[in-house]
Amino acid sequence: MTRPKAQPEVLIDNDRVVVTKWSFAEGGETGWHRHGHDYVVVPLGDGLLILEEPGGVVREAPLTSGVPYFRPEGVEHNVINGGAGPYAFLEIEVKRA
Repeated sequence: MTRPKAQPEVLIDNDRVVVTKWSFAEGGETGWHRHGHDYVVVPLGDGLLILEEPGGVVREAPLTSGVPYFRPEGVEHNVINGGAGPYAFLEIEVKRA
């Protein structure tokens, strides 16, 4: 199945952080990727993400507007918008000194 690609918009990229707004169409996905930095996600609305993880693991991640979560460097996954409409969040990657 071909899904629409999520659209990244880099808002800040300096020597300390990268802040990216990820915008998803209904059913959109990021594609498989591995995070090279610790990161924080800040949901811009209530929504549901489907996370495809190594080993065939698939799990749901309900998100609440404005409630951030942290993940460490090395996370590998494909993120899919599991909601019934468009969705967006901010991803803040923390670069090491």
